[in-house]
Amino acid sequence: MRPRTKTRLLSRVAGLKRLPLFKLLAIGEIALLGWRHAARLTPQERMRLLQLLRIGRGRRRNLKPDERQELAALVAKAEPRRFVGAAADRLSPVPLPRRVVEGSARR
Repeated sequence: MRPRTKTRLLSRVAGLKRLPLFKLLAIGEIALLGWRHAARLTPQERMRLLQLLRIGRGRRRNLKPDERQELAALVAKAEPRRFVGAAADRLSPVPLPRRVVEGSARR
């Protein structure tokens, strides 16, 4: 990227000049990982997940028992444990062990 183009881009987005380049790259990596995990859900499941989150307003007790189970199933399908492990692996300066990234093997 040419310096002049970079300067124009940074001046258009408020606060972007203050973020070091490494942080921007890290945010981009995590955003891509998040999209990959969200893409494990079908579009209808993503819509339903958002619907349940709106209904619950951040509290499980605002949902009916069957809605809680549905929410738990949708979240489990997106594999949040693997998302956190993959994000930690991407940001770590050394490769993390597989059991840390993917979780312990369940039997």
